[in-house]
Order: sequence, then structure tokens, then C-alpha cells
Amino acid sequence: MNGATSRSIRWAQAGLLVNAALVLVKLIAGIIGHANALVADAVESSADIFSSVIVWMGLSIAARPADEDHPYGHGKAEPLAAAVVSLMLLGAAVGIAILAIREIITPHHLPSPWTLFVAAGVILIKEGLYQRVSRVGREVGSTVVVADAWHHRADAISSLAAFVGISVALWRGWPAADDWAALLAAVLVAVNGIRTLRPAISGLMDEAPDRAVQHRALDAALHVPGVRHVENLNVRASGLGFYVDLHVQADPALSLEDAHEIAARVKYAILDALPNVLKVLVHMEPFREGAKEPDESVFTLPPV
Repeated sequence: MNGATSRSIRWAQAGLLVNAALVLVKLIAGIIGHANALVADAVESSADIFSSVIVWMGLSIAARPADEDHPYGHGKAEPLAAAVVSLMLLGAAVGIAILAIREIITPHHLPSPWTLFVAAGVILIKEGLYQRVSRVGREVGSTVVVADAWHHRADAISSLAAFVGISVALWRGWPAADDWAALLAAVLVAVNGIRTLRPAISGLMDEAPDRAVQHRALDAALHVPGVRHVENLNVRASGLGFYVDLHVQADPALSLEDAHEIAARVKYAILDALPNVLKVLVHMEPFREGAKEPDESVFTLPPV
């Protein structure tokens, strides 16, 4: 298990512990303090617990090495887990909305003033957790960690809505204010769920990563002595790593052994340039002067 995966799993575990504690705090405070927005917030946080478990499992599976049944590794577990987490966000939004609408049409007591402090504390904790986990997700390039971070941000937003709703309810003597706030929070949570679902689907559909990765691989290949031409360079994300395949053209007079040596140098040059690359497949071809370039992905070096 590499360092990026270990960091991601540690923060998933931290999120699991924090979410478990906050669910209890918000649920108890919401019930005792008659703050339905906090109860709705606790429901959303309970989804966070399951999402943290899924993130943890997804990262652990994605880190497993390739085997006979999975020759390309288990990297797809990472975007699959991200998709599940995003769908859980959408499910949590629906649950919060249903609870809020039910409470809006049902008269109830004003929330207790001390529930404001609970909501404020949750906002600070969850926003801090979002900032840290989001930074880790960007650093390691993990869609599932970024999705998990947005779960924390969604929780902070729903707690902020609860804070505003409770404040308005106490200030104006309008008990349903915190329920309307919970309904608004449901909409915001749904938006975040949709936002994190797209990159997860992209990972499952093998969408090409940022072109900067392709350009770095290309630059490494073109600087290998003997390489005259590079075409069809493709990069595919798998978990926290990449698979690279490319066609390299060299002098047609080279022996098979020399061509094999160039291919090996290209492979290790790309691995050195991109530590996150898991595997490089190099197909050697003879270089032909004046060959028609099929598209912009074809690159040529002048003869040495």
C-alpha cells in the first residue's frame, strides 16, 4: 500500500470517528431541544458514517495489486466507491427533505436556545474536516476522497442552515423556520451529490485524465535516445494511478534486441517522470519518412 493510499484511508477513518460522535450529539440535542433541523442534520450525518466506511473499503480494495483474475488491478473500486458515496448524498437529501416537509405541516415547539451552540460547533468541526480531507484528495488525485470531503462540506452546510433556522425561529417565534432551513439544506446536499457523481462516472468510463499527465509521459518518451516518432499515446486512470500505452517508432534498420532496449528505456523514463503510473505498454514500429500524421496526437522528433 503506497503513501497516498495510506493517507487517504487514515482520513477516511478519522471522518468515520468524527461522524459517529456528531450523529449522537446532533440527534440528542435535536430531540431534547426541539430543533428539527438538527435532527435532519443528524440523519445526513448518519449517511456520512456509511460513506466513510465505503470510502475506506474502496481505497483498500483499489490498493490491492493485480492478480490472475484482475490483471489490470482493482483500481475501479475507487471511482465505484465515489459513485456510491455520491448516491448516498442524494439519498440523504431526499430523506432530509421528507422529514422537513412533514415537520413544516405539523405544529411543534420552538427550539431551545442552547441548540444554537451545538449547530455552531458542528459547523466549525465539519468545515475544518472538509478543508483537510479535500486537500488530501487533491494531492493524491482521488475522486472518492474528494467526494468524501464534500460529504463533510454538505454536513457543514446543513448545520449552517440549522443554525440560521433556529435563530429565525427564536427571534420571530416561528417554529417552522428551522424546518424550512432543513429543506434548504436538503437542496444544497443534493447539489453536492450531483457535483461529486460526475468525476466518479468519468473514472468508471475510463475518461482520459488531465492532459498534463499525457504531456509529461510524451516528453519522457521523446527524450529517449533512438525514439523518432510517438503516436497513439493514451493514459487511463485506475484508482490513484495510471496506465499508459503508446506506439513508438524507431529506425527500421534496428535489430529486434535494440528495439526492445528502446522500448524498455521508454517504459522506465515514463515511470520515472510519473510515479503514479502503474504500468506502461510500449508498441514498437518502424519509422517511415514522410508518413502522414493521422491526428494531433502524433509527435515526431527530427533525425539525430
